[in-house]
Parts: sequence; C-alpha cells; structure tokens
Amino acid sequence: MVSLMKVLPAFIATAFLLALVPGQTVAMILRQAIVGGTKTAYTTLVGTSSALVFWGIASAIGLSQIFARSETAYAALKYAGVVFLTFLALQTLWSLRKEFGKFDFEGNTKQGLGPAFRLGLVTNLTNVKAAVFAVAFIPAFVPKDFNLGWGIFSLSIVQAIVSASWYTFLISIIGRATTTLARPKVRRALTAISAVGILFLAATLLITSPR
Repeated sequence: MVSLMKVLPAFIATAFLLALVPGQTVAMILRQAIVGGTKTAYTTLVGTSSALVFWGIASAIGLSQIFARSETAYAALKYAGVVFLTFLALQTLWSLRKEFGKFDFEGNTKQGLGPAFRLGLVTNLTNVKAAVFAVAFIPAFVPKDFNLGWGIFSLSIVQAIVSASWYTFLISIIGRATTTLARPKVRRALTAISAVGILFLAATLLITSPR
C-alpha cells in the first residue's frame, strides 16, 4: 500500500490532465447543465464516473494481466492507441474549419435520474480515451511489488474521483460561464486545446513501458 501511495501524486496529475482535455464527456456534461440544470448534470456525472470504474474493473480482471505478461500484446495495444489518439487529434484540428470547431453542445439532453445516468454511463463506455487510459496507462502506474489487479482497481477509483471533482467545479460555475461558452471563438479555442491535449496523451502513451 505504501508503494501505491508513492505513485498517487503523479497519477492524480495525469488523471487531472485527462479530465482537463475538452472532449465528448465535457461537452455532454456542459450541455446537460446548460439545458437540463445542475441536478441533471450531477446525475449524468455519476454515470460518467461509474463508467470509468467499469473500465478499471475490466482492465483489472483480464486485459492488463495479458498485456503485463506479453510485451508483444502490450506493444500492439500501445501503438494502436497512439495511432488512434493521433488520428483523433488531427481530426479535431481539422474541425477548426467550422465555426464552433468540434467542441459543440450537440445532441439531445436527457433529464430524469434514469436517462441522465444512462447518458453519462454510455458516453464514457464508448469513450476511447477512457478505454486506452484504463488498459494502457493505469497498469504502468501500479508498482511492481503491488498486486496488479487491485492496483488497477484502486487507481481507477482515484481517476473517477479526480474526474468527478473537476466536472463538479465546471457544473458549479456553469451559470456564469454560459455566455462565454456560447461564443464561437471560445469553442474553437477549446477544440484546439483538446487536440493538443490528445496529442500529449498519445506522446505519453508512446513512451510508456510495460509493468
């Protein structure tokens, strides 16, 4: 446990960076807050956080065990993740041709406890960045003298808490930020930040070594 605590500061910083990168989860939560209100947004947030823990459990149960024992399998996953994240970043940069960029509040708002929760859950279950982080990034942070499965599960909970804390802050200031976020230039700037952040994650994944 002591060894796991030592890696927490670096892991929390990385998880916070991932949460800072504007993407489908951020846009969806902001849209829920703007259109559906803070209660709807917080319910959706519970769904997105649950999905992060789900990805962590899936990684802990099987995927990371395989990748930890096979450098070839890990390398295949790593390079596939790097290629996909790079493609996603370039696609995001290409969307800057549009007035709002890629960071837009499109889609239907889901209200009510059930629909709002399911929207958040499905959004992060289909979020490739969340999947890549759980399978490729989290195992690399688990110390060699710590059980891999429990380490991944524990760190996935930490990631969910870090992510939820940042989104809670965004939801709390959404009333004052709505006017600013409605400006096309602001959304295009967020799109550019998102692209740079995704490229950074791709570069970080590229230099990550197997546990």
